[in-house]
Amino acid sequence: VIAHRLSTIRDAGQVLVIDNGEIVEKGTHRELLALRGFYHNLYVSQFKGQTI
Repeated sequence: VIAHRLSTIRDAGQVLVIDNGEIVEKGTHRELLALRGFYHNLYVSQFKGQTI
C-alpha cells in the first residue's frame, strides 16, 4: 500500500518511509513514532490537535 494519509497505514505490520526515493525508516507505526524521526514529524503535522 502506498499512502499519503498516515491513518491508512496505522495497523500495517511493517511501514517503509521513503524520502527522495530512499528508505529512510522502517518499522511498525508505534516503533516509528518512538524514533521521533521523519515518520513522527509527518504524523504530528497531519494530526495536530489530535491524540496520538
